[in-house]
Amino acid sequence: MGNLYGELGVIGMRGCEGFVEQVDSYLREWRRHGDEETYLIETDCPRFGSGEAKAIVHESMRGHDLYIITDMFNHSVKYKMYGESVPMSPDDHYADLKRIIAAIGGKARRISVIMPMLYEGRQHKRTTRESLDCAMSLQELVNMGVTNIITFDAHDPRVQNAIPLSGFDNVRPTYQMLKALTKRYPDISLSSDDIMVIAPDEGAMSRSMYYASVMGIELGMFYKRRNYSVIIDGKNPIEAHEYLGRDIKDKDVIVVDDMLASGDSILDVSLQLKEKGAKRIFLFVTFAIFTSGYERIQKAYDEGLFTQIFATNLVYAPDELLQKPWFTQVNMCKYVAYIIDTLNHDESISTLLNPVKRIHALLDSQAEKVAKSKEEQLALPKEGN
Repeated sequence: MGNLYGELGVIGMRGCEGFVEQVDSYLREWRRHGDEETYLIETDCPRFGSGEAKAIVHESMRGHDLYIITDMFNHSVKYKMYGESVPMSPDDHYADLKRIIAAIGGKARRISVIMPMLYEGRQHKRTTRESLDCAMSLQELVNMGVTNIITFDAHDPRVQNAIPLSGFDNVRPTYQMLKALTKRYPDISLSSDDIMVIAPDEGAMSRSMYYASVMGIELGMFYKRRNYSVIIDGKNPIEAHEYLGRDIKDKDVIVVDDMLASGDSILDVSLQLKEKGAKRIFLFVTFAIFTSGYERIQKAYDEGLFTQIFATNLVYAPDELLQKPWFTQVNMCKYVAYIIDTLNHDESISTLLNPVKRIHALLDSQAEKVAKSKEEQLALPKEGN
C-alpha cells in the first residue's frame, strides 16, 4: 500500500537521542533502507544567555508525515542561564516541543506527538480552585496543528475529553512487561494458582483489571485512606493502605502502577503484602522517575520487601539506576517503531493497543516451559539413590 500521508520523518527532542536512534534503526530495517539513510530529522533548540530559546529545523518539512518523540521528564538535559547550568523541567521540555512545531510552520502534512509520560498528566481533574494543566496543553498542541497525540499509560485517559475531535491514543505496555518478567524469571508460573495481580490504589484499578482479565488470574486492591484536613507537599498525606481481595499467602504477586515517583506508596503496599504472606513481589511501573533517589528503595530491597522493579525506557533512566540488581528496564523502542510504521501507512493500530493474542501466546508458552521444567526435576535422581 502506498504512503498516503507523505514522507516519513521522526524528530527526537533533547534527551531522546538514544531512544529515537533505536526507533530509526527498526524503521530502516523494515523498509530496507541503507545504513547511510535515516528517517531522523535534524533539529536544534539553542539557548541565549538569558535562558530564552528558539527552535531550528534544518531541512524542509513540506509534505512530511512527522512523529515528534519527547521525554518531558528527562532532568539530565541542561542548559546555561546567566552562567549557571540549569536542568530542564517538564515546562522547559514542553516549551521546546511547541518551538519545534512552530518552526515547522504548518508545512508538514501531518504531525503526531509521541509523549510517553503525559505532560501534567497527574493534574487531570479539578478538586478545588486549580488549573487544569494537562487539558490546556492538549488543546494548545491541537490548536498548533498536531493531528494525533500518542501517550503511554495515562494517569487518567479521560483527559482526552479535552480534545474530543482529535486523535489521542493511550498505549499500555502489558505484553512487554510480561515478556520481560518471563525472560528475567524463567521459572515463574503465571497460572491463577500461583500468582495474583494487585492494584496499589483505586487509580490503578483499570490497568490492573486488564492484566488480571487477560491473564485469567485473581485481582486484589488497596485503597488509600488520606487525611484531607492537611496538605503536605501539595497533597493530602496517606494515613494507611487498606487491602481488599483474596488470600495471597505463598503466591507471587504483580503490583501494577503507572509511575513510581518517591516510591513511598508502593513500598508501603509491598510491606503489607509481605506481612500477608506473599512470596515474590514484582513491581510493574510504566514510568520510574525516583524523585527521592534510591536509598529507601535499596533499603526495602535489602529487607526483602520486593523482588524486582520492571519499568520501561520511555523516560530517562541514569546509568546508576540501570546497574541496580533490583531494576529491569523494558525496552519499548521496537513497539514505538511499530506504531509509527503502522500509522504512517494509515493502517489500524488496534491490535497494537490491545495485544490479547500475543499475551495469550506468551502465557501458553510459559505454561509449557514451567510444566517441562517440573517434569525434568521429577525425572532427576534423588540424593542418596
